[in-house]
Amino acid sequence: MQGPDFKCGYVAILGKPNVGKSTLMNNILQFKLSIVTPKPQTTRHKITGIYNSDDAQILFLDTPGIIDPEYRLQEYLVKAADAAAEDADVLVFMVKAAEHLDDVDRHLIEKLAKMPKPLIVCINKIDLVKKSILLPLIDEIRQIEGVKEIVPISALKQDGLDELLAVIKQYLPEGPPLYPQDQLTTINERFLVSEIIREKIFLLYGQEIPYSTTVTIEEFREGEGKQKDYIRAAIVVERDSQKGILIGKKGEALKRVGKLAREEIEFLLGRPVFLELVVVVRPKWREKDNLLRSLGYTRNP
Repeated sequence: MQGPDFKCGYVAILGKPNVGKSTLMNNILQFKLSIVTPKPQTTRHKITGIYNSDDAQILFLDTPGIIDPEYRLQEYLVKAADAAAEDADVLVFMVKAAEHLDDVDRHLIEKLAKMPKPLIVCINKIDLVKKSILLPLIDEIRQIEGVKEIVPISALKQDGLDELLAVIKQYLPEGPPLYPQDQLTTINERFLVSEIIREKIFLLYGQEIPYSTTVTIEEFREGEGKQKDYIRAAIVVERDSQKGILIGKKGEALKRVGKLAREEIEFLLGRPVFLELVVVVRPKWREKDNLLRSLGYTRNP
């Protein structure tokens, strides 16, 4: 039973692409909830991760990287990040450790600092720079009116995460947990499976293919008795040429995606899986509102 000082609230993790937002949430939860790749803009949805402790339940919202959108899908992603900021009780904005803030980070921090909610600036990847670099950066951020706290961390090395959690808890509203304290997320297995497949595409293919691709689960059937679960997933691309690249010579490229994805899906589910992958062409799906909605992208996730 929670005491009178128990805290619970939403925390949006915001920042430019590839700053380490998903790595931060995964390592706080000690569970791979958001996919992570070296390529920017891997995250496409607002994903809720639930952190539980004796004194708090923190509902982390991992968000797509904030960019200047070039096509309709990217507009949806920016709106997903904006919606998370609006929904949150506390904002955590992440920047990479460097000598100075760049213009984009400065603009975004100043914009978020005007919102009527606490803003914590989290300096990530401190393991990659000399400590002498951090002091001028911290001082520069401290000059921005509205920034409540500055916390240096290394999300990858899990350095400073306890300090970040302690700071976040200071600003959470008091209240009972919103979810059972053994629950890690609000998203379902179908979504996690689709994200695992999409991650393998990001890891295995060149620059164009991952960004032109999305994954939908067409069928998810649990096996009875000793039967394997059956999962049929459609990989959606924009052009026939992309379909050919994804499948590869004699289907070898697609088989590799399937093998890597199936192994991780089986680890996630804790049971054997038969994974069937098909590739479907939907011309210009990233530009069409009706297709984006049908594929799970919404303006207000």
